[in-house]
Amino acid sequence: MSKTTAALECAVADVIANRAPEGERQSARQRSNTDRAFARILQLIAPRIRHFVRQYGLIQHWDDAEQCCAIAVHRAIEAYDPSKAQFTTFVNWQIRGELQSLRFRLMTDQRPSAKKVEATTISLHQVAVGPEGEETTLESTLVDDESLALTERAASDYLARAATEVLIEEFVRKGRSAAIEQLRRQQPKRQLARLRAAGGSTLNAAMLGIDPAEVEKIEEKFARDREILLTRVFGEADAAEELADPDISKERIRQIGKRASRAMADLTESNPRFVVMADYAGSKSKRLAA
Repeated sequence: MSKTTAALECAVADVIANRAPEGERQSARQRSNTDRAFARILQLIAPRIRHFVRQYGLIQHWDDAEQCCAIAVHRAIEAYDPSKAQFTTFVNWQIRGELQSLRFRLMTDQRPSAKKVEATTISLHQVAVGPEGEETTLESTLVDDESLALTERAASDYLARAATEVLIEEFVRKGRSAAIEQLRRQQPKRQLARLRAAGGSTLNAAMLGIDPAEVEKIEEKFARDREILLTRVFGEADAAEELADPDISKERIRQIGKRASRAMADLTESNPRFVVMADYAGSKSKRLAA
């Protein structure tokens, strides 16, 4: 056994010895020992890696080839059984397999189908000389002029949708609170006074004598309105008919949307959370008028 082979066996044994027991995580010391041993293994087999990279014709893809070899070494350690073979023999096959796979992915001109049409693999990072003598790469010429606009548009749509959903939720919350408050005011004052005296200052709808059935109707109404608004804003307007109560007419759905739009416009002006939306609407109106 050569010195390199013996050193490799020792380093691999260190990695195996610092594995965490099944179901547990490695300690900081174990991770540190494993990293040192793995770096030692890569250092010992570096000449072999360089030889295989040249043998498989992957010099132009050196960084990718080195990463594949590191993966191969890691897999070899995980599957290594000292009782069956020496690590030097076992890791050779792992490295060969990874490099062969890399070559198959990168150098597609080596395939029979590519040879028939005389295809040639080129690197996007390969330096070339431009028409004016400047050095450039193929990667730098592959610029999508619309990518920035598309990205900004998608981000704008996402933020607009999120803000509109919050605005609709605030409209529903405020409308529900106002409807319940109106029910409270309809209760006899003497009955409210007795209930407040018995239950304290924090009273729910049931303690204030409000009919739970009426509260349920309010909840159903605003749940329906929310569904209609979300559909009309983010989907097809006519599709709201299928989601709403079948007893509600198209005209009624349009009225709900129109009334809610006015209420939400007021919210953008009165609620500081939506001041940006109000400012944007105002600036847009000015641009249209100009």
